[in-house]
Amino acid sequence: MRLIHLDAVGGLAGDMFVAAMLDALPQLRARVLADVRAVLPAAVGTVDLAEGMSGAVRALRFKVSLDHPHDHAAGLAGYADIMARIAAAELAEGTAHHAGAILTILAQAESRIHDVPLDRVHFHEIADWDSLADVVAAGSIVAALGDALWSVSELPRGGGLVRTQHGMLPVPAPATAAILTGFAWRDDGVNGERVTPTGAAILRHVGAVPRVAGTRLLMANGTGAGTRDLPGLPNILRALIFEEGAGENPCDRVAVVSFDIDDMTGEELADAAERIRQCPGVLDVSMGAAIGKKGRPLTWFRVLAREDALDAVRLACLQQTSTLGLRWRIEERVVLAREERRGGDGARVKAATRPDGSVTVKMESDDLHDARDLADRRRRQHDAEQDAGS
Repeated sequence: MRLIHLDAVGGLAGDMFVAAMLDALPQLRARVLADVRAVLPAAVGTVDLAEGMSGAVRALRFKVSLDHPHDHAAGLAGYADIMARIAAAELAEGTAHHAGAILTILAQAESRIHDVPLDRVHFHEIADWDSLADVVAAGSIVAALGDALWSVSELPRGGGLVRTQHGMLPVPAPATAAILTGFAWRDDGVNGERVTPTGAAILRHVGAVPRVAGTRLLMANGTGAGTRDLPGLPNILRALIFEEGAGENPCDRVAVVSFDIDDMTGEELADAAERIRQCPGVLDVSMGAAIGKKGRPLTWFRVLAREDALDAVRLACLQQTSTLGLRWRIEERVVLAREERRGGDGARVKAATRPDGSVTVKMESDDLHDARDLADRRRRQHDAEQDAGS
């Protein structure tokens, strides 16, 4: 399992994210640059990756060098127009999906802030070709990394006002603040826009958690620079690439939703639990029996879900059960590194690496449903686990 930690020293913008990631993982450069070139007209200019300095730190910069600097992407600022251009381009697998998801996060924020329908949203922030390149490049990187886990440091808040097509707006920009509600911020005394809406949308899309913990091995790092010079510190974003170590995955945060039921039948409870379990973002559903007020038997529910799915999970619990209220909390967890192996007869076996480096194996119960009896079940389980563990 790969963990990527984003250290927002100077801030976080789309071009800084792309530059830092391609500096850390140069094997992705060919794919990402090809995707960007596929979505931009040939007459616009060239895509550049250039080394330079930000303060006293060497860093990579990512940008589109325009042949005609004043010829911006006129007429391309609409959400539907940009999505259509991305969909029509010949991109690597997964790039269009992730780039579109980043754009949709931006569009939804702009729609709420300016009170306009989603299909009428115009992205003034990505009306230029170089900003569109940032979104597509970010989508290509996220697609290439698959199921990586992401974390991020506290974000620099900045301050003052920023000039936009809507006039002067406070920093962080309203779209940035809306997207990054729930993230940790810091005030380092340096004003200006430090986190852009595009950078915010990338963070939200990858599900970056506010901090990282656990045993891990640093495998690579990269540094991307922004365009501003900041007083007293480099305007950089560092990408730190970790691999799991000593059998642990990094800590992540999960939501725990709890409630009690004393007025549903067994059939209704089973159906509700299965419907909640199928809700996107739900990791596990547990139930148990207890005695409630006035000596009434009750069933308690505990739903474990991804933090970013909390709103949807709460709604599902209220819709699928008769409960009148919910309790929830955010918890940290550490899970063991695990992989699926195959036994001699093709049965699936889950192998978990313990902190001391040892490996324990257990056959998937679903692959034992056709066992003749308990003895047959235990024999097949033993044989499959021996094969997978050897």
